[in-house]
Amino acid sequence: MSQNEYTPPAVWTWDQGSGGRFAQINRPIAGATHEKPLPIGQHPLQLHSLGTPNGVKVTILLEELLALGITEAEYDAWIVNILEGSQFSSGFVGINPNSKIPALLDNSVNPPQRVFESGAILMYLAEKFGHFLPTEAGARAETLSWLFWQMGSAAFLGGGFGHFYAYAPEKYEYPINRYTMEVKRQLDVLNQHLAEHEYLAGSEYTIADMSTFPWYGMLVIGNLYSAQEFLDVHTYTHVERWARQIDARPAVQRGKRVNTTWGPESERCIERHSAADLD
Repeated sequence: MSQNEYTPPAVWTWDQGSGGRFAQINRPIAGATHEKPLPIGQHPLQLHSLGTPNGVKVTILLEELLALGITEAEYDAWIVNILEGSQFSSGFVGINPNSKIPALLDNSVNPPQRVFESGAILMYLAEKFGHFLPTEAGARAETLSWLFWQMGSAAFLGGGFGHFYAYAPEKYEYPINRYTMEVKRQLDVLNQHLAEHEYLAGSEYTIADMSTFPWYGMLVIGNLYSAQEFLDVHTYTHVERWARQIDARPAVQRGKRVNTTWGPESERCIERHSAADLD
């Protein structure tokens, strides 16, 4: 047995000191840790989120809907500080029992409708407002196939590669190699597909693109996890073309800023309650 080899115990127990940067917020149980109601803004759509890739998916869609002149898509975006455990408040757990961002509350319907999981929120809003999700059966199936591909694949990029490469308190060869191989395979899936298609579902820009861009697009052009050189991302030329095409959209630029607390101050919009907050 090598010095670093790990032998699993007969019964796993939680070591609260393990986990590195996120040790204080990761736990093997669900539910609220403290009582705190959610804030309520002036708009029917109340988004509780953070400007991570999963959160940015939703704010991109909302900004794209507003860019089309759909005023009913106006929204309040409240910050959820996951490093401080805000996702475990009673109010947030009430709209997402899984305690993950983003979560949406739609007060335009009676009773108010909660929606959690980023892909579900994208589908809900696209169907509610009739944009960015085709209604023709074939195009809809293609869009949803890529949407769910991203939802299933991102765990390998974020929780797998991102964790072990960027955040784990100790670096080990096996998990980094394992998840690097899978991320590069996923990039190749996208690259081969986008060599023959303008967008993921074909010629039409859809929620599949909005879902995938904050992860794989920003990995290629935005240096997600500072891994551009390590992953040799510039070899995925068709992914880069697609990512830059989406990144150039004004609504995407606006959506990327919402609930962002890091980076240059000009690129932050910690909370968004009107379009003026992004001016």
